[in-house]
Amino acid sequence: MNRLAVFDCDGTLVDSQANICRAMEACFAQHRLEPPGRDSIRRIVGLSLVPAIAALLPEAEARQHELMAEDYKRAFHAMRTDRALDPEPLFDGIVEAIDALDEAGWLLGVATGKSDRGLALILEHHGLTRRFVTLQTADRHPSKPHPSMLELAIAEAGAAPHTTAMIGDTSFDIAMAINAGTHAVGVAWGYHEPHELTAAGAHRVSDTARDLPAMLEAL
Repeated sequence: MNRLAVFDCDGTLVDSQANICRAMEACFAQHRLEPPGRDSIRRIVGLSLVPAIAALLPEAEARQHELMAEDYKRAFHAMRTDRALDPEPLFDGIVEAIDALDEAGWLLGVATGKSDRGLALILEHHGLTRRFVTLQTADRHPSKPHPSMLELAIAEAGAAPHTTAMIGDTSFDIAMAINAGTHAVGVAWGYHEPHELTAAGAHRVSDTARDLPAMLEAL
């Protein structure tokens, strides 16, 4: 049975909070709404767009959440077209962790609230496209913490829940792992605090990316 390590993207592989916050602020401004603070926006990173906006604006109706999600996409696309996107750097040690896991025989995947297009651009920019055998996005799945992304990743990789580890920075990632019956590994460098990941059920929380290979081997 194959071993599979599935990474979240935003907050786990790359630091994308600046671009997400700017696009969300533009979206709220377009609807003549006071944008939420950046700490609030960081809290919803990892959710699919409509649930994320619903969490930020719970008093609005579902139709407005859907319209704002489309406006967020347009704002992000405009930033890309205008070359106004900030660099979304890989977190320190991620490449080394990927190399070590690959050498140890782990298959690698991604499960993210990004779109197919957004994830493809990030992976291509960092030269990582060919490193992952399964890519799951919000375009084809319910939002985290629903287990659908992990379930399909496991099937595509020929793995099993007990041979799979979900690696993420938010309680949404941890809850998805628990719902799918996989190992849940939190990372301390992302957008939710380590104690929140532990409270959500994380089996381990890694302080640095370089710790991940040994941590997964010990599961």
